[in-house]
Amino acid sequence: MTSHEEEFLDKIQGRKAVVAVVGLGYVGLPLALSFAEVGFQVLGLDVDEGKVKKIARRESYIGHISVERLRDTANLFSASTDFQLASQADAIIICVPTPLTKEREPDLTYVEGTLKALLPYLRPGQLLSLESTTYPGTTEEILRPPIESRGLTVGEDFFLVYSPEREDPANPDFQTQTIPKVLGGSTESSARVGLALYSQVVERMVQVSSTRAAELTKLLENIYRAVNIGLVNELKLVAMRMGLDIHEIINAAATKPFGYTAFFPGPGIGGHCIPIDPFYLTWKARGYGVHTRFIELAGEINASMPRYVVDKISSALNERSKPLKGATILLLGMAYKKNVDDMRESPSLEVLKLLTEAGSLVDYSDPHVPLMPRTRKGDFGLKSVDLTPETLGSYDAVVLLTDHRAFDKPFIHKYSKLVIDTRGAFPASPTVVKA
Repeated sequence: MTSHEEEFLDKIQGRKAVVAVVGLGYVGLPLALSFAEVGFQVLGLDVDEGKVKKIARRESYIGHISVERLRDTANLFSASTDFQLASQADAIIICVPTPLTKEREPDLTYVEGTLKALLPYLRPGQLLSLESTTYPGTTEEILRPPIESRGLTVGEDFFLVYSPEREDPANPDFQTQTIPKVLGGSTESSARVGLALYSQVVERMVQVSSTRAAELTKLLENIYRAVNIGLVNELKLVAMRMGLDIHEIINAAATKPFGYTAFFPGPGIGGHCIPIDPFYLTWKARGYGVHTRFIELAGEINASMPRYVVDKISSALNERSKPLKGATILLLGMAYKKNVDDMRESPSLEVLKLLTEAGSLVDYSDPHVPLMPRTRKGDFGLKSVDLTPETLGSYDAVVLLTDHRAFDKPFIHKYSKLVIDTRGAFPASPTVVKA
């Protein structure tokens, strides 16, 4: 054990280490708060000055992060856009986005840009952890060489790990502390240091043999979900042709106490992980001469669901002698999952885009998204509509896309002329069309 490792472990045990979290979004902010809540001095770094100012005012910009958590950690958690402050940190955790390019290949611009901004301020004795989802080899191929080019030796006077995030926003059953955390180190000493750090805020750590193993673990988790959602989305099409309710089928199958996990269909998949992560693996696999046909097929099925929903809307309106062009349509739920305000890669946005292109007059209602920001799908300039009997009755069709708890289904059902249900939330009725 080197003197740098001993010194780091001593700081961790005494909770005297300074922890820097880079990227204060849905992953970074709750992680930063978790470290501050157990007594560590935490520095948040982000290029978004708006987030930094809100943290200074102890204002939350993420729906499920309470203002109380920010206020309670005011003495230990601060934020800045000045990356020079990273030199004061003992541990630096990177939680920045890893999107796809237009060609659907990995875009590590944020990771590489973050490392470039940090490099001048890295010093002996620090730990750097990457949490962003990425392909196997990123930590060793993208992060390690620039670090060691500064004269730092990973495993001796500098420590490097990969430990993927496992956040599930607004899930009341799991928090940062209670979700087991996977970690792989570039070296054994790096792994020991990383485990010591994260075990201060996570109840159970799961060590794997390398950073590459940890990177593939994260991809497996999300690809598992993407493939199974693709499966039930395809089965939904089959069931509907057969006149069967796919939700009834899924719930019946879920009574089997072994060998089955229930997944549910919808208008597509969203969030930063599931629509994107499979492509990180398919891209890397091609470099090894492997064509991941199964994963890519699931991606194609999931990507086709917004178009399927629009076709169902069009068909339902046609049966009522109303063309899609010029129809007034209210979309319920713009967030990618229920009870959150996260719109990243939401299939609702694609449905909105397709309907608008078809000439429909579209509004939306979402209690978690009062104003729609500019998105990758476009700047629609919309704000959430309040649900009243008059409002609901004024639209040719009301489309449930995200099943927020706040939506009063009986109320919506009662006052809507036509409901298009993509979530299996409404009972069978002459005014309800399942999609």
